[in-house]
Amino acid sequence: MSDLNEGVDFALAVFREEGVWQVQELAHDLLTDVETLAHALRRFPGDGGAVSLIGIDEDFFVVVRVAGANVSALLSDVTAADEWELAASVVEFLGLPMPEEEDEPEPAGDLGLLADAGMSAMDMGVLLDDVDLYPDEMLSEVARKMGFGDLFDDAVGLTSA
Repeated sequence: MSDLNEGVDFALAVFREEGVWQVQELAHDLLTDVETLAHALRRFPGDGGAVSLIGIDEDFFVVVRVAGANVSALLSDVTAADEWELAASVVEFLGLPMPEEEDEPEPAGDLGLLADAGMSAMDMGVLLDDVDLYPDEMLSEVARKMGFGDLFDDAVGLTSA
């Protein structure tokens, strides 16, 4: 398993407070597993819970959403579970078998976990099928659909000077 802190491109908590999107960086030591992440997300004062957007090694992303007692997760590439603890934790959380070496990269989890916030399951599926996009570009599109694209782009350094 790879050391988590080395490969994290960005780790953000996103939530709406009084109708306004807030984006905050998450400490990398919270990125060990879904439970630790969910516990941390519950501390944010979001109107509809909080969402983490995590990009790792320019290779895959993890989205975890907490709303009350509900926790949902999406892993952009199930094969990442072979090398990354957080990805393996998502696969385990979802109750899926660990990927085999010959498995194709494919998403795992709830494609519709952000549907009520503007990113439908169908749009998420189409986005995840685009092999030319990096995780930060995919999540930038998600952020745009949800209404905080500029905040996200600023936070991860996608904004052009």
